[in-house]
Amino acid sequence: MIPLSILDLSVVTTGTKPAAALRNSIDLARHADALGYLRYWLAEHHNLASVASPAPDLMIGQIAAVTSRIRVGSGGVMLPNHAPLMVAERFKMLEALFPGRIDLGLGRAPGTDGATAYALRSRLDRREGDDFLERLHELTLWETRDFPPGHPFNNVIAMPDDVPLPPIWLLGSSDYSSELAAQVGMGFAFAHHFASYDAVEALTNYRQRFKPSGWRSTPYGILAVAAIAADTDAEAERLASSMDLNRLRRDRGQYLPLPSVEEALAHPYTDAERGSIARNRSRLFVGSPATVMAKLQPMIAASKADELMVITAVYDHDARKKSYDLLADAFGLGNKAAA
Repeated sequence: MIPLSILDLSVVTTGTKPAAALRNSIDLARHADALGYLRYWLAEHHNLASVASPAPDLMIGQIAAVTSRIRVGSGGVMLPNHAPLMVAERFKMLEALFPGRIDLGLGRAPGTDGATAYALRSRLDRREGDDFLERLHELTLWETRDFPPGHPFNNVIAMPDDVPLPPIWLLGSSDYSSELAAQVGMGFAFAHHFASYDAVEALTNYRQRFKPSGWRSTPYGILAVAAIAADTDAEAERLASSMDLNRLRRDRGQYLPLPSVEEALAHPYTDAERGSIARNRSRLFVGSPATVMAKLQPMIAASKADELMVITAVYDHDARKKSYDLLADAFGLGNKAAA
């Protein structure tokens, strides 16, 4: 079996306030560390009532401090929102404090709406449009120190300067992101849970076009999926009803806290809404461990993913931990951890 990891949004529910959602993330990370998960990544989102964490670097430090083995990283830092030097400094600090356990995942989008994105960036600079490549190049230059002769940044050092940047991963949901990761020779994580582009094609293109670099000598593709496991298919379907209603609302621009199962089951769905939910289920793997594995294995095999990263957003925190328990057993993590 391939390695198994977790992507966490610190989900806010109608019964779990943001502060409690952050504490749940720390609790789940401890649990994942004991189960044998390889990574625990935190996302960056802003102005979303359903996501508690806008600052993955802060959460990474908190989680790395209370775990002992699992790698902790960003899934990801939205580079358009940050000065590259600030990202370099913060992640070099994390690497210094937790050597060999930090990942730096980078995203191209702002992770929010236009007004909030402007508020995040309006005092940083006046660059317009998609400047991700420029920012990525600058970020790598803080590590390689290959600024041109006479460049003013040659006199600026990203501290602490005695540790490297952690491994850089590019995140994406399109063919462009897979090709970019291949061209720059970095790790790639594909977000199947919200992508419209085909995951198999994205990961295949990445692997075929990969160019070795100073960052990686070989390609490494992570497939990120949304999954919910329970003891039975029926129980998993019940838990998934919260995500179904939440996704329906998001498609309408309603970014609300995750509703309870009871609220979701009582919602008066129209036929059109049920059709939309059915279509969205192509991005969600739901069922008993055997059912989830049967749905996942063809995609894992076809994409030749090196690692599976799972996001599980359910209303009840204990049910979420149980889902990760069941997936760990299904992927044989307990056996690996004991070996």
